[in-house]
Amino acid sequence: MVIRRIELTDFRNYERETFELSDGVTAVTGKNAQGKTSLAEAMSYLATLRSFRGAPNEVLVRKGCDSAYVRADIRQEDGREILVEAEINRMGRNKVLVNKQRLQRVRDLLGIVRATVFSPDDLALINDGPSVRREFMNDALVALAIKNDALCAEVDRVVRQRNVVLKQANGRVTDEIAMTLDVWDEKLAELGTRLGDARARLVAQLGPHVLTAYEALAGMPTPVELVYEPEWRRPGLAAAIAAARPDDVRRGVSTVGPHRDELEIFLKGMPAKTTGSQGECRTLALALRLAVHRLVTETAGEAPLLVLDDVLSELDNDRAAALLGHLPAGQVIITTAGTLPPAARPDTVVTIADGTVVRSEEHTSELQSH
Repeated sequence: MVIRRIELTDFRNYERETFELSDGVTAVTGKNAQGKTSLAEAMSYLATLRSFRGAPNEVLVRKGCDSAYVRADIRQEDGREILVEAEINRMGRNKVLVNKQRLQRVRDLLGIVRATVFSPDDLALINDGPSVRREFMNDALVALAIKNDALCAEVDRVVRQRNVVLKQANGRVTDEIAMTLDVWDEKLAELGTRLGDARARLVAQLGPHVLTAYEALAGMPTPVELVYEPEWRRPGLAAAIAAARPDDVRRGVSTVGPHRDELEIFLKGMPAKTTGSQGECRTLALALRLAVHRLVTETAGEAPLLVLDDVLSELDNDRAAALLGHLPAGQVIITTAGTLPPAARPDTVVTIADGTVVRSEEHTSELQSH
């Protein structure tokens, strides 16, 4: 899959701009706060239907406007040309067209566009709380199979409904409350087990890819281990939910299930979060993203778009060169406010200033030498 052309209208700081992208490496340069990350955000939005920066829809729409538009000409691996048009509304439902046909559910866009985004915020994958790593696992599952999006959404819905009943109980279990909880407990046990099993398979598949990617980036053999072993998987989720009911009623919240799970990450046999240096943790975060990218490539049979958003400035020279030297095949977008390292070797260089393309050129070997 290749995004050949992308047009932004009233998206972030863009009034209207069009970008012609290389099939290989496109470098997007410019000073800070000119729109480089917003371009990366627009491209990844088409793959996930949300901002990788966690921004709500209204923030994506340019100030003073009601809607933003992202249009992309995409060439699939089999040569098919697809036009994707996303309308992001400040208020109300968003809309997506594929080849001028409206999708009944915007979720149906998933799988048409795939993207892997590296950003400085990826350090949160290692250093922040368990919810970040749960989201990482769920996003990877959706990238691997569209059906997992519905599974994740249904688990979230069931947990929310169960929590409503727990709050209504106000610490006391009446016959009516018990009967209602029985219904939601059964649903949570069934769906939660399916999600937990999918995560366990994912982590088992990712492990070798993470190890390979980390050692390539670090330039040395380093033990890396991913562990997903929630306590509820030993007795089974149904039994764990039943055992936790008294505590859940007392606290008014569901304390057991995939919504509370943790993905543990070990480096050299120790928890990376508490013992890894910043350089090691950043390398590990990159290795996680690369591992998902390679697994999706293997599963889908084509490489997702790879976006490196201002990542090179966060790495030392050796790790930056290692990352660029081990990029997987496929379309790559690199954004930077600094000087591109020689190893970047872009096919096209686009320069942005204040939401406008001020220069776009093929980057020949002669240009690279200067």
